[in-house]
Amino acid sequence: MDKVLDVEHLTKVFSLGSITSRIKITATDNVSFDIKPGEIFTLAGESGCGKTTTAKMILGFEEPTSGVIRYQGKEKKRKEKVWFTEGVQAIFQDPFGTFNPLRVVDSYFFETIRNYKLAKDRDTAVALIERTLQAVGLSYNEFAGKYPSEFSGGQLQRISIARALLTEPRLLIADEPVSMVDASLRMSIVNLFKTLKEEFGMSVLYITHDLATAYYVSDRIAVMFRGNIVEMGTVEEVLVNPRHPYTQLLRDSIPQADPKMRWVGKVNLNETEQDEYLKQGCRFAGRCPSAMDICRHEAPADIHVDDVLVRCHLYTNQT
Repeated sequence: MDKVLDVEHLTKVFSLGSITSRIKITATDNVSFDIKPGEIFTLAGESGCGKTTTAKMILGFEEPTSGVIRYQGKEKKRKEKVWFTEGVQAIFQDPFGTFNPLRVVDSYFFETIRNYKLAKDRDTAVALIERTLQAVGLSYNEFAGKYPSEFSGGQLQRISIARALLTEPRLLIADEPVSMVDASLRMSIVNLFKTLKEEFGMSVLYITHDLATAYYVSDRIAVMFRGNIVEMGTVEEVLVNPRHPYTQLLRDSIPQADPKMRWVGKVNLNETEQDEYLKQGCRFAGRCPSAMDICRHEAPADIHVDDVLVRCHLYTNQT
């Protein structure tokens, strides 16, 4: 099996407004990518770019308007929400929102073991829990009988990952897993994904707006803007030598350790502009310093430049 996950032309259209003034927003527009065994693949971009909507469709939380999703060669059927069962697990942004504050954390582990019939008795279940906790640097005695409030955000995120590991998934979907974790603990979580890849051969779909952690952890990366993948390739090619003007702007927005380095641009990661989703041509044309007339009325095609996919009119005549 050369692909764990294969996504083809995934599109999601939302209708907004009242009955008399309804508009349609294409949240993801013909998104295509694949993830190989033992690979960390990143979807990156500012908030509102469509990366979380893509993850929700893969997990079955949102129904695609069109497109195909395949896991290990099996196509996901429409309205099939548990098509992957234990083969795919997810970790979400808010570790505190994952667990009920009035429920001890270890009860979630025992519940998962019962639901998937992973152990015949409690002793075997505890041994399984201990093994998965050790994989994330924790122990059973550290968390048994405790409530979520008794852990730090970093510990809870590690516990979330350990719970996902109980079923030995082949694909882990991590949606902004470090954005609400203290900065001092972010790298420990990111390093854990690398360990899962290297020691267990697990594939990871890493979703983030943080290009620094994306560069550190990823094998390949797809940069999204307003529902489109605008650039995709190896993390070295895309982030060290970005082709698309939006990727260049994102990369140049990363704070530099050297105070002599001058920032070229700044992207507002909390901004969602409805008019950019409704543009007929390139959705980045309104911000792009290299925009041409064609960019404002004709959407660019996917173009391959040195093994990197770029959706930009600047490269139309360079193939």
